[in-house]
Amino acid sequence: MTKYFTPSEQLIQYVYQEMSDEESIAFEQILQKDKCLMQEYLDTLDMLGRLNDMVLEPSEKTIKAILKKSKSSGLEKV
Repeated sequence: MTKYFTPSEQLIQYVYQEMSDEESIAFEQILQKDKCLMQEYLDTLDMLGRLNDMVLEPSEKTIKAILKKSKSSGLEKV
């Protein structure tokens, strides 16, 4: 069965280094020729950088709500 990939799917594979060396080289050649795909690549890198910089912690309000709910549930403390 032949697999077909869109440039966007290939872009994600390239960004996450899920391509073989040969595939990466071929994709880099495509990137050099396709200005729109290159911009999508740069936007993707920017987005990933911002996602990596995000603080992934619950708010104090969320923590308090969870603690309040757990106290009212009557579950045994561990």
